[in-house]
Amino acid sequence: MSFKRSRSNVVEKSLSAQEQQEKISEVKQSLGHVCEKLPAVCSDASVLRYLRARNWNVKKASKMLKDSIKWRLQFRPEKIRWEDIAAEAERGRVYKADYFDKLGRTVLVMRAGLQNTSSTSGQIKYLVFCLENAIMHSRPEQEQMVWLIDFQGWNMSSISVKVTRETAHILQDHYPERLGLAIMYNPPKIFESFWTMVKPFIEPKTYKKVQFIYSVGPQAQKVMEQYFNMEELDSAFGGKNTRGFDFKAYDERMKEEERKKWEMVQSSTCPSPVYTSSITSETLSDSLISELESDEDDALPDSEEPTSSNLNELEEKLQQLPLDYNDDENANGKKIHESPFSVSNKGVPDSEEQPHKGELSSKPT
Repeated sequence: MSFKRSRSNVVEKSLSAQEQQEKISEVKQSLGHVCEKLPAVCSDASVLRYLRARNWNVKKASKMLKDSIKWRLQFRPEKIRWEDIAAEAERGRVYKADYFDKLGRTVLVMRAGLQNTSSTSGQIKYLVFCLENAIMHSRPEQEQMVWLIDFQGWNMSSISVKVTRETAHILQDHYPERLGLAIMYNPPKIFESFWTMVKPFIEPKTYKKVQFIYSVGPQAQKVMEQYFNMEELDSAFGGKNTRGFDFKAYDERMKEEERKKWEMVQSSTCPSPVYTSSITSETLSDSLISELESDEDDALPDSEEPTSSNLNELEEKLQQLPLDYNDDENANGKKIHESPFSVSNKGVPDSEEQPHKGELSSKPT
C-alpha cells in the first residue's frame, strides 16, 4: 500500500490489485444476502467505485453502497421512460452528445442558462435518466463521463439551491467515480461567488474534476483539442460542429435507444446488467430495503452532510448576490475577465487522475 496527497490535502491510498480484491470481498461480506439478490449492483466493478470514493475505507464504502441500493430500490431509475421526462429535454438544457471525448468517455452537454420546467422532481428525474442513459451507452472499456457546461445566458436567477444540492447528492452518493471531468465553459464572474458558496457541499474528489475554461484564454483551445475531436465538438465550446441541438432528432434518437434497451432487457442481453437484476418485484424491493435498514449498527454519522441551517445560510447569501451581472467580458467576446479558476499554463487540467499502477480495472455496470 502506498499513499499520495491530493490537492484537497487528503491523503489518498494506493492499493495493489490483491489488496483491492480483499477490500471488495469485505464490502460484499458486510452486505450479506443483498449481493446474492442484486449481483450486478454488487459487482466487483461497482464495489470498487464505492471503495475509491471512500478512500478504501470498507465501513464507509459499505454504508455508502447500502444507502445507494436503498435509493435505487425506492427511486427505481431503471424504470424511468423517455416519454415521462421528454418535456425536460425540449430546449436542450441537458442532452447526450453524439460523440465521445478522446478517451472514449460519454459526453453530457448542459446549457446552464436554459430551463424547461419549474418542477424540481422533474428536473432530478431527468438528470437521473441522463446519467443512466450515459452509463448504458458507455463504451465497454470506459466507465466515466464528461460534462460540458455552457454558461451562455446564465445569471443568478438560473440557480435553484435545492436542485443544486440534490444534483451533487445524487452524483456523489449514488454514481461515485462516474464523473471523469466537468468543464465550466465561459462562466460569468458572478458564478465564481456561487461556486465558492457551494464548495462545502461538494466532495474534494468531485471538486478536483471541475475545470473552468474561458474561450479567450491562451490555453483554452489547446485544452479542448486535447480532450475532443474539434470537428465533432459543438461550436459553443470552440469546436467546428455548428449543428446545434435539434429536439425532434434527439427525441427520435432517445425513442430508438429505449426500444433497443427494453428488447435487450427482455432477451437478457442488456450490456448493463443493473437493468436486468434491479427490476425486482415490489415485494422483493420492500424486503431488501427492510434488510438494509435493519442493520443500524453499521450506520456512520456523516459530518459533511449539509444541515438545514447550512442550506438556509447558503440561500441567504445567494439572495445578497445580484440576479444579473455584466462581466468585463461576455461569452461572445469581446473581453473576458481573468479568473483564478482558469486552466493552468500547462494547458492540461491537472484534475485528471491516472490509474494507479497495479489497480484493478473496473468495467461499467
